[in-house]
Parts: sequence; structure tokens; C-alpha cells
Amino acid sequence: MTGDALEAGSALVSRAGRSAPPARRRARLAAVAAAAALVAVPRVAGAGEGGTTHVTPGANATLIDALPTAPGPFLKAMYLNYGGKATARIPTAAGVATNAEVTANTLALGGGFTFDLAYLDGAHYTVAAFLPILWVDISAHVEGTAIRRQNSVSGLGDVTLVPVMLAWKAGDWQFDFLMPIYAPTGNYEKGRLGNTGLNYWTFDPMVGVVYSNKKIGFNAMVHAGFGINTKNRDTDYLSGTLLHLDGAVEQLLPVGPGFLAIGAEGFYFQQVAGDSGSGAVLGAFLGRTAGIGPLAGYVLPIGEQVLSVEVKWLAEVDTKNRLNGDYVWAKAAYKF
Repeated sequence: MTGDALEAGSALVSRAGRSAPPARRRARLAAVAAAAALVAVPRVAGAGEGGTTHVTPGANATLIDALPTAPGPFLKAMYLNYGGKATARIPTAAGVATNAEVTANTLALGGGFTFDLAYLDGAHYTVAAFLPILWVDISAHVEGTAIRRQNSVSGLGDVTLVPVMLAWKAGDWQFDFLMPIYAPTGNYEKGRLGNTGLNYWTFDPMVGVVYSNKKIGFNAMVHAGFGINTKNRDTDYLSGTLLHLDGAVEQLLPVGPGFLAIGAEGFYFQQVAGDSGSGAVLGAFLGRTAGIGPLAGYVLPIGEQVLSVEVKWLAEVDTKNRLNGDYVWAKAAYKF
């Protein structure tokens, strides 16, 4: 969460609970100061080869994902369940598939560190890395075969490195820049239906803005990215560049010893450059997805440290040339 967002919650507490014991007020103020270093990183599913990309709706969109502004380390765990179907023809490592059905579960573990220094006119600088583990079940009809194929794979996914996170604060506003890099560390096998890795790099420069009204606890944020992929040399397939937008609104409310967050999130992903290479047998194969859903979270101060959790459900409502389904997220972050 951003410090500004939690300051909004603190302002609510100060008005609604002025009679609270000083120790309790100090604990809440500690949450305001310490929970500023929670960041999220995208994971699998989007458009392109296999109907997926590294960038995922809901990965970097809400208060728990806002870039850090308080110095020190943080740890974060993210769980994603995705279930989807596709009636369109989709190019995969096993060939062109139709009527695909996929269930994917991802557990991503990682963390980062925010330095106690200011760069580029006051920017707070953070580095982070995340390691995903995937369990994928997929079935589809592969063109050229007589029977429907099924496969289950699990293991290490493609690691996310974030060497640059910069956050500038100006009153109720925060402006962000970050550069997630997805490395092809996951297992990939040409000819196999379903893999835990995509077998190419993705560079995803992102910018964002967060507004936090300290008086009423209202928060709004939007982040945009431009995912640029390298070629999958095993299939000679270059997935086209992806423009993605995530936005959310959240209200912070003082509940018990912490803050309850409730809100909604929406996303729009559009492939803006076509697929290419000899493996792109379906041509440009431009993909798109859009969706919306509710979210809820809670921030709990533990002494001078903070535990923050969030759950959300995002339903895809408009898709093209990709799977169509639901994203169910659960996130937890601990700020030291």
C-alpha cells in the first residue's frame, strides 16, 4: 500500500475514534508509516502464442500493489487460480488447438527492498524479484490428431525481476514507474500441450498514478504497461506487443485493530502488434481481454510491522483470440 492511502485510513480513525487509547492510535499510525512497501508483480495469461502472455490482469492494480515509499524490506506471497475456455483456434507448443479448457494455479513468492535514498528529484527506489510455481491442467483438440489431448504439468515458472521501481509523492498523489522483466526459467517443451514456462523474455515498462484522499479514505489508481516480447526460438514465434491497463477504486474503513479495504477493479488488455515468425501459422492473431470484479482486503499492524491481505475475483467479459474465464487472486504482504 502507499503511505498516502493508509494516511487516508488514519485520518478516518482520528475522527471516528478520538477516544481510543494512545497506544492503539500509535499502532494505527505505525501501520500508516510502515505498510507503504507492498508491491505486486504480474503472472501468466494474456494474448499471443498459446493465448497467453506473462502479463496478467489483477497483478498490479490495487493498494496492496502500489509502489513502496518507506525504506526497508518486504515479503509477499500471491496465489492465482484461473479457469478458462477457448472456442477459437489457438497456436500452442503442440500445434493449433481448438476447444481448449485450462485450469492453472500459481503460487508466487518474493520480496524486495526500498532504499533510504531519494533519486531523480525525490523518487523512492525499490528492487524486487518473484519466483512462481505453477500447476496446469489442459485439454484440447490438436489439429491433425484424432483424439482430444489432455496434459498436466507443474513446476517452476518464469521468474520476474524488477530492477527498477520509482515512486514520487506529491500531496495526495503518487506517480510510479517500474520495469518488470520476465525471464524464461520455466520448463518448456515443444510438442507438449501445456508448459510452465513461455520460453521467451518479456520487458514490461509501466507507469501509474495513485490518488489518496486522506480525509475520507477514498483511493483511486490506474497503471498502464507496454509488454514487449522476444522470440520463442523453439517455435520461431514472436508474440506481438501488448498494451495493458489496470484500474481500481478502494475505500479504507477503520475496523478492529486495522483497516478494512473494499472496492472494485477493472482491466483492459489489447495486443497492438501482430504475431510473426514462421510459427505464427494463424497470422497476426491479435488478442484482447477486458474484465471487472470486486475486491476486499485488510491491513493489520503488528507492533511496528504490518501484515496486509487481499482477495479479489475478476471475470473476463470481452475476449478475442484467447481463453475466457475468471481470475481469483489472494495476496499477502509483510512489511518489516
